[in-house]
Amino acid sequence: MPIIDMNYSAIVRKAWEGYDASKTIKTIDDISAQVSTNHVFRITFDDDDIIIAKLSNFGKYEYFKEDHRIIHSLSNNLLYPFENLLAKSLLKNNRVYIYKHKQAGEDAWVVFYNPTRILERLPRRLSDDHIKRFGQQIGKFHKACAKLRHVLPKSEKTLRTDINALLQQIDQDETAFGSRMQADYLKYHCDQFLKNRSKYNMNTFEIIPVFIDWNIGNFSVTNKQELYSRWDYDWFRMSYRMMDFYFFARVVSDVGDRTVFSYNINVLNEPRFILFLQEYHKVNPIKADELRFLKEVYRFFILNYVIKDGKHFFAEQYANKLQAEAFDIYLPSVDRDFNADLLIDALKI
Repeated sequence: MPIIDMNYSAIVRKAWEGYDASKTIKTIDDISAQVSTNHVFRITFDDDDIIIAKLSNFGKYEYFKEDHRIIHSLSNNLLYPFENLLAKSLLKNNRVYIYKHKQAGEDAWVVFYNPTRILERLPRRLSDDHIKRFGQQIGKFHKACAKLRHVLPKSEKTLRTDINALLQQIDQDETAFGSRMQADYLKYHCDQFLKNRSKYNMNTFEIIPVFIDWNIGNFSVTNKQELYSRWDYDWFRMSYRMMDFYFFARVVSDVGDRTVFSYNINVLNEPRFILFLQEYHKVNPIKADELRFLKEVYRFFILNYVIKDGKHFFAEQYANKLQAEAFDIYLPSVDRDFNADLLIDALKI
């Protein structure tokens, strides 16, 4: 459930007391983006030190804890030039400190971060040079992450477990997803996803850390357009690298970053995305089956993050808009509007 009527400051203070009660909080400022139900706070102490706190009850506590421990291991093991890229969580007894709040049926958890260094943001609409540089940088970052896949903690969360969780929710209460017809439509797309996964020789795809949400507000770059800092781990998971690519397509899209956003599939066939893929491919070669799988990446994104978790994650006005569009626009477009051959031909693979 979304966090409603909780005393956020009191929970954050309690979380900090569990971490280091000897250090006194002076102020707690809500610096949340107001797009999601998660809350982000800037904590200033009596000695003017500053840290960041994130309060959430999105998803499962066990997954939240698992994700942050994997991210900590990743950030600790990444080599130059990415050794300082990821925002660092605070540790206690050599483990990421996570406070779990449970009171009167309310569940929430808090994690603390060191403040992230931010240099430049990419422009709302990227130039061709920006797109090329971004493709090269992401190709290098994915390659660096792939090198660490054997030394990171194991993850229990998979694409199949998330889709099965959605199917279970539909069976428990079809009315939560609209009409009976809409529930059946969602079941159809879940079945298509599970069935189509076997088409793409996926046992050859590497499992790496992916952050999925690459909105330009979640990372900064140097004046040479090199990746400099990355934060916001709401949709992090261990999965196939293609899970990141729908958001890369949105970053480089012709419409650019928008205040009122939507999740259309057509960005995956734009010439600007092809330009991104070509530059990425030079650094970190892509397989044809990975590009074919992009259709299922998009289907999964809509089913999992918009339908299954939308009302738990997005603020209400965004959740309602996106879920209505999922039935009217997004899901009908999956098998109709994506052309993998266009991408495969452009990369000559």
